[in-house]
Amino acid sequence: MTDLEDDLAALKIERAPESRVSFAWVKWVVLLLVLGGAGYGTYAYVTRERPIEVSVAQVTERAAGTQATLLSGTGYVTARRRATISSKITGKIVEVNVEEGMAVKEGQILARLDDSTARSSLRLAEAQLAAARGGVNENEVRLNEAKVTYGRLVALLKDGIVTQAEVDTAKAQVDSIGARIESLRHQITVSERALEFEQTNLDNTIVRAPFSGMAISKDAQAGEMVSPVSAGGGFTRTGICTIVDMRSLEIEVDVNEAYINRVKPGQDVVAMLDAYPDWQIPAEVVTPVPTADRQKATVLVRIRFKQLDPRILPDMGIKVSFLADPGATPVAAARPTTLVPKAAVVKEGEQSYVFVIAGETVERRAIKTGGADGDKFEVTAGLTSADRVVVSPPPTLAAGKLIKIK
Repeated sequence: MTDLEDDLAALKIERAPESRVSFAWVKWVVLLLVLGGAGYGTYAYVTRERPIEVSVAQVTERAAGTQATLLSGTGYVTARRRATISSKITGKIVEVNVEEGMAVKEGQILARLDDSTARSSLRLAEAQLAAARGGVNENEVRLNEAKVTYGRLVALLKDGIVTQAEVDTAKAQVDSIGARIESLRHQITVSERALEFEQTNLDNTIVRAPFSGMAISKDAQAGEMVSPVSAGGGFTRTGICTIVDMRSLEIEVDVNEAYINRVKPGQDVVAMLDAYPDWQIPAEVVTPVPTADRQKATVLVRIRFKQLDPRILPDMGIKVSFLADPGATPVAAARPTTLVPKAAVVKEGEQSYVFVIAGETVERRAIKTGGADGDKFEVTAGLTSADRVVVSPPPTLAAGKLIKIK
């Protein structure tokens, strides 16, 4: 039995010990590969080309035969006739008949104030006038009686029946009653004026539109106090609504005083509302206001719309272009003229170039410029109206650079 166990033990295969060194070497190789890949990815991310943010403008065209622009500016639509409506007296509002955007006509009732006190005063004045007229009638009857008595006494004096003193007393009575009647007639006049005054106070409780226009704000509600002057702190309104005469709309533009010599009354202007940038509105200069703002070094110019439109609203922002006089300045050629913003043109000596958008990059393109048209240059070669150019290109911008449009 022992020999058999020894023979079986001899047939047993011994396992070789595991190689720990080779497995550790594989882990280090994998770790190095991961770290190397991460480092390369970080390096590529940090050193990659980043797009440059730029502002872009579309190249435009001036139609054939269109007047050139001498000057451009920005301003606002204003109303020459605009009023914040208030009451003539201090009172409590009981009714407001106006809303924002409502068209109103001259004389239309906009609001009513509490008129109970005014009506009571009016009735008192009417009673005082009636009393004054009644006193005149009473004294006229007494005057007639006094005159008859005086006549009788004069006749009796001739017969010696009465004395002169009695006649004089009757004459004084006639004169006294006559004077009293004259005083009462003056009192009637005073009462009539007082009645008119109270009627005016009653009329003042009704607030009417001073002219036809459009209500652009509603500033008070029923139940609030209103006064023509500021009183009572924040609890008293000084206005009920604001009305604008839409027929009086015009443009006000501040022009740098260095260029005001290019502006004159009657000069043609093209206006473009910020809300409708593609809509060109014909206008003309009314007059430059004959004073300058010393702080801003500008002169205010009034411009009139040649034709009004419901889309034109007060206080809208607007851009204007002052056009050259066709008789003094050559008009554009028979074909359209390409225009590019002055801020997009870069000059190097006598050479001018722009950066044109080409997909996600830019290309540098040489151009030839002509005269100026406001804040734009006329381009005689190098651009078309389909091109878009970079405005105020940064110094780091170059051909082929990636860009990101702001």
